[in-house]
Amino acid sequence: MAKKVKFTNVNKSTFYATVRKRVDTYFIDNALSTHASPAMWFKAAFFLGILSGTYLLILFGGFDLYIKLILGIILGMSGAFVGFNICHDAIHKSFSKHAAINNTGSLIFSLIGASPYVWNICHNVVHHTYTNIAGHDEDIDVAPGLIRFSESETVNKIQRYQHFYAFALYSLSMLSWVFRKDYKKFFQKKIGEHVVVHPKVEYFNLFFYKGIYYFLFIVLPLLVMDITWWQFIIGFLAMQFAQGLVLGLVFQLAHVVEGTSFPLPNEEGNVEEAWAEHQMRTTANFSANSGIAAFFCGGLNRQIEHHLFPKICHIHYPEIGKIVKQTALEFNLPYIESITFSDALVSHYKTLRRLGKESYEENPYINRSSCMVTRKISAAYA
Repeated sequence: MAKKVKFTNVNKSTFYATVRKRVDTYFIDNALSTHASPAMWFKAAFFLGILSGTYLLILFGGFDLYIKLILGIILGMSGAFVGFNICHDAIHKSFSKHAAINNTGSLIFSLIGASPYVWNICHNVVHHTYTNIAGHDEDIDVAPGLIRFSESETVNKIQRYQHFYAFALYSLSMLSWVFRKDYKKFFQKKIGEHVVVHPKVEYFNLFFYKGIYYFLFIVLPLLVMDITWWQFIIGFLAMQFAQGLVLGLVFQLAHVVEGTSFPLPNEEGNVEEAWAEHQMRTTANFSANSGIAAFFCGGLNRQIEHHLFPKICHIHYPEIGKIVKQTALEFNLPYIESITFSDALVSHYKTLRRLGKESYEENPYINRSSCMVTRKISAAYA
């Protein structure tokens, strides 16, 4: 059984204290709030408008089937962008200083298919603490037996080709999230090695808000739209695949690219470096200077800044990123970044190939003999 992981900071690093002080000084000197700015509120209104407008056009616009299919794809992508730009910050409580506003933003997460409560545990608590640590960070436990992200896991024959099929599997992520993932995670005794005990109200919330989502995106469309059941299934899957692919790519490009590490604790369960330094070695940015990426990705293209300062609204990441990068250089720490989205995509592809095909071919005898002990293959996104 895996031990509870601790970060021991054996080198007595002052990196985090230094960068945090500099970032605090930036906000004080510029008289800025760490929460949403007017630009952030504009983004929130824009993406909510696109999401709700597209949904209503599909239901009541009277368009032909091909236009509805295109609108379904746009609806799926819009759901991902709402999640990135509103819900993600709200669940981190960085959108606003007012709990009611953050709670409302979190509630929207339920309306695009995911449980904010389960996400808070999996992402805020587990992923942000134990980034890229196998057995603890379940974000790298994707499609067990099919996708290998950790060098500590035995590679099997199928994973030799993961650099080809992984992207298709990412498109299944939202479909799994809607019908499987939240239930599975909720009823696990542990998420990673984090033991969870749920308040009773969350049992009600899980099923109640899932029910609302199923009504809005399955029952109501079938009631009001003049389409057959199989036409609905095609449109529904197109929406889910579009949303899943956007989500999968943005999240994986932040941690599974060239240069990021997947450290393991020692026998005592210790990671012998400071938590902040661990984040610098396991996290990457892409398209950091792109205004388009910043607008659509909700700061998730700047995961380094997000992991160090999750309580700061992402609208501020471009400015504090300058501070983080300079401080990292001073402390001789990596600042991993891809200049463009395509650079990050290529880097992710190469990493998948290295962890799959190349790892298998390095020692095929061991890998072939150990295939029987690999985890059960699951085509679903964990």
